[in-house]
Order: sequence, then structure tokens, then C-alpha cells
Amino acid sequence: MKLKQIKLLACFGCILLFSCTKDLERTSPNALTADALYQNEAGYRSSLAKLYGGLALTGNNGPDGNGDLGGIDEGFSSYLRSYWYLQEFPTDEAVIGWNDQTIKDLHEMDWSPTEVFNRALYSRIFYQITLANDFIRESAEDKVSERGISGADASKIAGYQAEARFLRALSYWHALDLYGNTTFVTEADGIGAYLPPRKTRAELFAYVESELKAIESLLPDPKQNEYARADKAALWMVLANLYLNAGIYTGTPKYTEAVTYSAKVIAANYALDPIYANLFVADNHKSNEMIFTVAFDGTKTRSWGGTTFLVHAPVGGDMNVNDFGIDFGWGGLRTTKAFVQKFTDISGATDKRAMFQTAGQTLEINDISEFRNGYSIRKWKNKTSTGANGSNLTWVDTDFPIFRLAEAYLIFAEAVKRGGTGGTTDQALTYINNIRTRAYGNTSGNISQSQLTLEFILDERARELVWEGKRRTDLIRYNLFTTSDYLWPWKGGVKDGTAVASTRNLYPIPSAEINTNPNLIQNPGY
Repeated sequence: MKLKQIKLLACFGCILLFSCTKDLERTSPNALTADALYQNEAGYRSSLAKLYGGLALTGNNGPDGNGDLGGIDEGFSSYLRSYWYLQEFPTDEAVIGWNDQTIKDLHEMDWSPTEVFNRALYSRIFYQITLANDFIRESAEDKVSERGISGADASKIAGYQAEARFLRALSYWHALDLYGNTTFVTEADGIGAYLPPRKTRAELFAYVESELKAIESLLPDPKQNEYARADKAALWMVLANLYLNAGIYTGTPKYTEAVTYSAKVIAANYALDPIYANLFVADNHKSNEMIFTVAFDGTKTRSWGGTTFLVHAPVGGDMNVNDFGIDFGWGGLRTTKAFVQKFTDISGATDKRAMFQTAGQTLEINDISEFRNGYSIRKWKNKTSTGANGSNLTWVDTDFPIFRLAEAYLIFAEAVKRGGTGGTTDQALTYINNIRTRAYGNTSGNISQSQLTLEFILDERARELVWEGKRRTDLIRYNLFTTSDYLWPWKGGVKDGTAVASTRNLYPIPSAEINTNPNLIQNPGY
């Protein structure tokens, strides 16, 4: 059964709500008590579904009407949508033509500590951590025993707790990647810890690393959990990413560890999907490449964020909505010339990952607000692999891959090229060529060992993982995000691009958080 088929129930009202602000509050929409909610294994299971649903949904009523966060349009407050905004809009991969609040600040890279989408993600991350902390607290062995739950049901709940710890670690990884130092709170802090302490980026790194290692043996083996729920392979992918970026996070590279954990994933029971496009369609849950996804369903998990956003927002101009299985396009998302030029053939006739809408569009972006300026990307669809529409033309069925096998190949190759031990450059070349053979449909796009440079791997990551929420972190790792070494249209708010202050490698802690918690320290430059 797909997780999207589990009814996502609301968590109860008495949860820790810290550092709430008047303009962007973390709300608690119902008043079930802990004992009422957690009275049996089914109650724990529904609460676990709420945790997973927190990555996709914005509240308890479907697409809108009872949101978790106040003070922002509910559609903008989605965890996945907010995360995607902050990972993609400040890069060469994405621009948007809308004037929604401060959205253009992201591509112009001139955001401030009051930037609304930054505040939304920070709040969403810690709302998710808060829910996870409560679940972990309530699923402690003594609590479960006090409620008269034992035997097989108690064992299941112990497994659910490990999954909640994974989800919390995932959010703390996002926090340390985006913000560096942040608020820190766990289940040990209990209810009512209104001013939680601060941890530095290096401390958060150590926490996430130790927490994931502590629960590794408690999670199911790869592909042995329900679809869209965490297993060991999902955990290995977080660790592989953590170690690949360790030099940025802590000043100490850990490329050997990145090789180790990406190799664990590669050795598990996954395979590249034969058709790249099928990874981004309404029945992509069938793919054996998926390691961990955020599940969506047009009937049961409706949200204006997530893949509903990713399918609708790039459709406009001369594009036919029927090609995408939707009712209408939102006319927003496009990409820049710098990304388009990473393909020697943009037609898609050779490299099938070149999914550009060129008809009716211009390559140059003279006006970001004009949808026809810039090519759109025809990657995300609400059509099945056989061409049928998804179950609903407004809210899509397409799942979002947080991790998939191709990324493990790319991490392995980069970590080896950066000096990580435990793998060979021949293996790295094989994995890269596996990806390119899939992309080209044959070996015509394969490269030689001399062509396998770090710069090539970065460009290959862009071609393979475009619009999957990876780009900002990649450019920072290569010291290209803020510098003049790589410019793209409208970087820094200038048509041809310009360097920006290196302080932009981190987002600011939202002003509302700084103002309400004296334990926090604002990132330099803000």
C-alpha cells in the first residue's frame, strides 16, 4: 500500500509551539489529548502518517482551509514547496514570473531576515521537528507500556519511533544546510520549552550524524518498508549527502564516508528506471529507482505545493495543458540560458533529459515577469507512464523523489574524484555512463575517464537532477553560488549576472525568531 493511501489524521493539540510569531504562527488545529490519540497501535500509526504528511500537506483539510501555519498563504507554506523555492530560485535552474510577496528576492539574491518564504520554511522545518519530538516522546517504551500496549503492537510502535527519528534528522539536515546555526530541541526538552537553545552548524552536523547511526539498525532493510516510508537506504542517502557536504558544514571533508554510504545504496536492490521521463509522472511509484519519496495523490493528499506546484507552474504560453494531465497552467516557472547551455543538443533527440519548451519562448530573459522569456521545462507531469491522466486534473498524483538511485551514483563519483577512498575511478565512470546511457538510450553519450572531471560531474548533476531541489547546495559545494566564477542571467538582480556577498551561502534566521529567542545568533551579513 502506498503511504498516500493512508488517511492522514491530525496530531493532537497539546504540542510544543515555540517562538511563535504574530505574522507566521505554528498553529494547532485540534484538541485531542495524547491519551486519546495514542491509545493503540492504530493511533500511533495515524500520527506517524501525519509526520510523513508534513512533508507534503499544509494542514488538515486537504489543499487549504485549516493550515498548520498562519500568516502566509497556505499553498506557499508547504514544506516541499518552500524547500524547493530556497534550493532552486537563487540558482541558474529556475526563475518565476509571479509577484507573490517577496518571491523575486530569491532569484535576485537580495533577501532579508524578514523574507516571507524563508520564514515559512524555517517555521515549517521546526513545526515538523516539534511533531516528531512529540511522537518520539509519546512512543517511549514506558509510555507505550502505561497504555497497556504490548507484544507485536509495541514492537511496531518502536519501529514507528525510529522512523520519526529519521524524519527529525532529515529536517535538522535541511536546517543546518540552509541556516547553519539554529534552534535545537528534542523530545528530552518536554512540553513548554519556550526558549530552546542554539546549536552551531558543526554541532548540528554531529547530532544528525550520530542520530542516524543510532537508528540505522532499527529501520527496515532497503525496500522492506511501505512505499514512501523510511528504510535503511533512505538513511544512507542522508548520510551520503551529509558527508559529501561535510567540508562546507564543518570545515573537515568526509569524502570517504560519502563513498561508503552511497556504495551501500548502490549495492541495495534498486535499478535505474529504463525511461528517465517515467520518474516524473503520475505512476512513478512503480519505479525501482525510487529510494525515498514524498507521496501525493490527487484524491487523498491534496496540496497547492509539492508536485501540484511543479506540474502546473511551468505550463503557460503555447504549451498544451492536455500534455501534462492538468486543467490549466499557472504560467510561472522557467529556466535560464546558463542551464540550457549545459546540453549540446536541446531538442531532446539525443539526451532525453533536455525537456525544453522552446516554441513560443525566448532563450533570453529580458523580463522575468514575462512567462515567454526563458524556456520552460517539460519534466513534471500528471500523466501516467502509459499516457493516461492522473486521478484529478487539479491536484496531481506524481510523487516527488527526495532520493533516487541516480543521485547515489553521482555522489559516489564525485566523492571518489575528490579523494574519497573505498571506490575506484573506473567504478565512478561506470556509474556516470550508466546514467548517460539511460539518458541517450544508447552509449553514444558515454564519456571517457579523461572527461570525468569534477566540473563534468557538477554539470551532470544539473542535467540529471534539475528541479529536484539540489542545485543551491551543489553550487555552494563548488564555490560557485555567490562568486563571479559562474554567472547566470539575473544572478544578483543583474541581467547578465553578478557576484553577491558570500554571506548569501546561508539564509538568515528569520527576524521573528531572533526577536523572540535571545539564544539565537543571526548569520553574518544580515
